[in-house]
Amino acid sequence: MSTVDDLLALFPLTLPIPTPDAVPELITPKDFYREENLLRNPQSFQAWWSAIHTSREAYAAQIKLERSDQPESAAALLGPLATPLARISLQRLTYLYESALVHFPNSFKLWKSYLTMRMSFVLGRQTIKKRAGGRKKFPEMKDALVDEREDLEQWEGGLNGIIGWEEWKSLVATFERALMWLPNLPRLWLMYISIFFHPMCPPVISYTHARHTFDRALRTLPPSLHARIWVRYLLWAESRGGSTLVAVYRRYTSVDPSVTENFTHLLLHPIDGKARPLEAAKLLLSLARKAAKGEYQSPEGKSPYQLLEDWIDVVEKFSDEVGLDVDETVQSNAEAAQAEAKEAENENGNEPASVDGQLVRIAGPPVAVDKDGKALPPYDEDTDFQSPRKLNIEHIIHKDGFSVYKDQAGRLWTGLATYWIKRGEFDRAKETFEKGLASVLTIRDFTQIFDAYAEFGESLISAMMESLADEEDEEEAAETEKELDMKMKEFEELMDRRPFLINNVLIRRNPNDVQEWEKLVALHGEDDEKVAETYTRALETINPRKATANLHRLYVNFAKFYEEGGTARQAEPDLDSARKILEKGTKVNFKAVEDLAEIWCEWAELELRHDNYDEAIHVMQRAAAIPKNTRINYHDHNLSAQTRLFKSLKLWSFYVDLEESIGTVETTKMVYDKILDLRIANAQIIVNYAAFLEENKYYEESFKVYDRGVELFTFPISFEIWNIYLAKFVKRYGGSKLERARDLFEQALEKCPPKSCKPIFLMYAKLEEEYGLAKRAMSIYERATQVVADEDRFEMFTIYIAKATANYGLPAIRPIYERALEVLPDRQTAEMCLRFAALERKLGEIDRARAIYAHASQFCDPRVNPQFWSEWNAFEYETGSEDTFREMLRIKRSVQAQFNTEASYIAAQTMAARQGTRQTSDTAPEETDAMAVAEKEAGNAPSFVAAKRTALHPTNSVPESTSAAAANEDEIHISDDEEL
Repeated sequence: MSTVDDLLALFPLTLPIPTPDAVPELITPKDFYREENLLRNPQSFQAWWSAIHTSREAYAAQIKLERSDQPESAAALLGPLATPLARISLQRLTYLYESALVHFPNSFKLWKSYLTMRMSFVLGRQTIKKRAGGRKKFPEMKDALVDEREDLEQWEGGLNGIIGWEEWKSLVATFERALMWLPNLPRLWLMYISIFFHPMCPPVISYTHARHTFDRALRTLPPSLHARIWVRYLLWAESRGGSTLVAVYRRYTSVDPSVTENFTHLLLHPIDGKARPLEAAKLLLSLARKAAKGEYQSPEGKSPYQLLEDWIDVVEKFSDEVGLDVDETVQSNAEAAQAEAKEAENENGNEPASVDGQLVRIAGPPVAVDKDGKALPPYDEDTDFQSPRKLNIEHIIHKDGFSVYKDQAGRLWTGLATYWIKRGEFDRAKETFEKGLASVLTIRDFTQIFDAYAEFGESLISAMMESLADEEDEEEAAETEKELDMKMKEFEELMDRRPFLINNVLIRRNPNDVQEWEKLVALHGEDDEKVAETYTRALETINPRKATANLHRLYVNFAKFYEEGGTARQAEPDLDSARKILEKGTKVNFKAVEDLAEIWCEWAELELRHDNYDEAIHVMQRAAAIPKNTRINYHDHNLSAQTRLFKSLKLWSFYVDLEESIGTVETTKMVYDKILDLRIANAQIIVNYAAFLEENKYYEESFKVYDRGVELFTFPISFEIWNIYLAKFVKRYGGSKLERARDLFEQALEKCPPKSCKPIFLMYAKLEEEYGLAKRAMSIYERATQVVADEDRFEMFTIYIAKATANYGLPAIRPIYERALEVLPDRQTAEMCLRFAALERKLGEIDRARAIYAHASQFCDPRVNPQFWSEWNAFEYETGSEDTFREMLRIKRSVQAQFNTEASYIAAQTMAARQGTRQTSDTAPEETDAMAVAEKEAGNAPSFVAAKRTALHPTNSVPESTSAAAANEDEIHISDDEEL
C-alpha cells in the first residue's frame, strides 16, 4: 500500500523541465527519427506540430490499455497521473512543447495547445457543455453572472492539491511564462483563471494568488475586455465569501451599480454564515433614494417603492443589527429636527447677494465636485456602507416613505411598528400603530394597520398567558395577571374603537363629507355631550362651498337635537339654542340656494311645532324679503346664496302654503302676486293660486290668474294650464259667455303645436255641440283633421265621421272619407278604405266599393295585410263575378310583385310574425277562405257557373257559351290552381 511519502516521491514531473539527461526514458529508439527530423528543420512549425500531434495520439491510444499501479485511494489522489504511462507521457509531451516554444515563443496556437495538455494532466478531463447556437453579444452583468455560473468549467478527477502541489505550481508557472510572451490575449487569461475554480486547487493558489491574478488581468487587458474578467472575478468572490466577497463587490459596484441588488442578497445570505445586514440595508436605502430621483434603474424591474420595501424587509428581519434603540432614536430625531429648522431658517434669512453694488459671498457648506467639475451629492452617512453607525429607522421612513409614497402609508406604518416589535419595544410599537391609525387617509391603509395592530395585541396576550401558565412565583404571577387584564381591556377597547377609527379616516380624507359627519354622530348614540361636540366640530370644519350634498341637514338636525332635549330626549328642550343654530345656518353661503331655503323653512316649522304662528310668519317674511334690485340672476353662482334667496321657489312655495294655512286671503294673495311679479312661478303655482281663489269665490280673479299663467309660459307647459282653464271656464259659465269661451279656445289653438291640440279641439267641439251650432262643431272637427299631428289624424277622422253620421246621415260622410284617403299616410289608408268600402256596400254602391278596394290594394302587401285581401275576397265572393274575381287576383299578383324585394320580404315576414298571421309556404292564403272550401267540395267543377241574370250586375247575365266565345284573345288565362 502506497504511503503519502511514496506518492510525494513521484513529483515533481515537470519542474524543472524534463530533459534527456535528467530523464533517460524521455527518448526511446523509436523517437530517433523524429528528433533527427526536428534537428534538421528546427524553424519548421509544421514539423514541430506534427511531432506533437503524433505523440499525443500515441499517448491517447496507449492510455486506454494502461492500468494504474496504485491502489484506488492513491489513484483518486493522483487523478490523471495515476499510471506510469501518464506520468512519462506528461514528461515527454512537456519536453516536446518546451522545445518547440524555444523556437516559437509567440505562437498562441502552440501555447494554447500546451496549456490545455498540461491542464488535462493536472485538472482532469473537462466536461464539455453543449450550447445551442453561438455565443451572442456579452449581456449585462446581471445576466452575465447567471449565464457564466451555468457555463463554469466542470472537471472529472484531478490531481490532489497537496500530493501534486509541485505539479500545480508548475502549471501556474507555465501560465505565467505564457502570459509573459502573450499578455494581451484574453483567452489565455480566462484559461488561467479557470484553474482557480477547480475544487482540488491548492488554497495558496486559489485565494491570494488568484486575487492577484484577477487584478493583473484587469490592469493588463484593455477596458473593453474587463467585463469578461469581472464576471469570473465576481463569481470567484462569491465562492470565497467573507471579506473577499465584500471587497471585490465594493470595487465593482463603485463602477457599475447594476449588481448592487445581487450584492445585498449575498450580504444577507453569505456562504460563510456571517450576514452583513447593516451594509445591505444601507445599500438598499441608497438604491431606493437614487431610484426615486431617477438616477438608478433596477435590472430586475423593481420600482423605487419596491426597493424601499426590500429595505423595510431587511430592517424587520435584522432590527437589532440595523437600527437604533428607542433612546438613540429620540435623540437622533431631535437632532434631525434642529438641523431642518436651522436649514429652513438659513433659507428664509439669506441676505441679498449684492449690497450697494458690491458682491457679497454667502457662506454655505462646501460642495464636492468630481473630476469633470460636476457637483457631487452631499455626504450621507445613512447610505455609507463603510460607516458602522446604525440607522434611524423612524426618520428614514418618514423622510423617504411617508413624504414620497403617501398611497403606501399602511405598509410603511406596519413596517415601522414591526421593527419596534422585533426589538421588544412594545410601547413604542403601540404608539406607532396609534399614530398610523390617526394619520392614514384610505380604508386600505387603515385595514392593513388595524389588522397588524390587532394581531400584535393577540400575540402579546397569548404570550403573556403562556408565561402565566409557566410562572411559579405567586407574586410575579399576580403581577403578570394584572398586566394581562390591562392588555385584554386595551384590546377590547381597540375593537370597540374600530367604527370610530374608520369614520375618522374617511373624514380626514374629505373633511367636507357631510354624510360621514352624520355617521359619526350616529356612532355616539345617546352620548349627548359627544353628539353636541361632533356637531360643533363638523360645522366649524366643513367648507360650505366644498361640502357634499345636504349640508343644511347638519344645521337642521343639530337644532332638532336641542329642540327634542338631546338624543335620548331626557333633557329639557332648548328652543333658544335651536334658534341660534338655525340663525347661524341662515348666514352660511351654501352652494345651492335650495339648501339655504330649507334652513328657513325648517326654522318656520320649528315655530309651528311649538304653536308660535306669528313667529313662523315673521321668519318667512325675513327670508322672503325682496331687495331693491330684482334683476339678479338666480343661477349666478358667483353671488352668495343669501343674495339669490328671494328667487327660491321652494321658499315661496312654503311661504304661500303657510299663509294659506294660518294667514288671511289678502296676505295669501299678496304672496302669490309677489311670486308672479318675480316671474319665478311654475305651472303648479298658477294652478294652486287659481284654485285658492276659486275656493274663496273669486272666480274672475282666478280666471285672470290663468290668463297670466298662459302669458308666462309657452307650450307644452301652457297646454296643461289651458286644459284646466278652459274646463273651469266652460263648467262655470257654460253657454252664457259663449263668445268669450270661443275667443279663449281660439287663443289657445293659435300657438298650440299639432301634437297637443287634439284635446282642445275636442273640448271646443263639445262646447259647440252642447251650447252652440252643430255646423260650427263640424267645422271645428274639420279643422282638427287638418291641424292635428299625423299620429292623431286617423282618430280625429274617425271621430269626425262618427259625429257627421249622427248629425247628417251616411251620405254626408262620403266627402269626409275621400278627404281622409287623400291626407292619411299609406299604413292608415287601407283601414280607412275598408271602412269606406263598407259604407258604400251599405249604400248599395258595389262598383264604388270595388274601386275603393282596388285603390287600397296598392298599400297592402298580401304577406303583411292578409286581412284586407280576405275581406276583398269575401266581397267578390258575395257580390262579384268571375271577371271581377280574376281582376282581383290579377291586382293581388301585381301588388305582390311590387313588394317582392328582399328588404320588403323580410319586413313582411317580420310584420306577419308580430301579427301572428304568418303562413307556411305550402299553403296559400286563398285556400283558407270560403271560396276555396267551396271549390274543393265541388272537385274539378269550374270555379264559376255564369248565371243568366244577377241581381247586382244585370249586364253580366249572358250565357256561358256566349261569354266564352266573346272572351278577349289577349286575356291572361289563369289556371284553377292560381285562382285558388
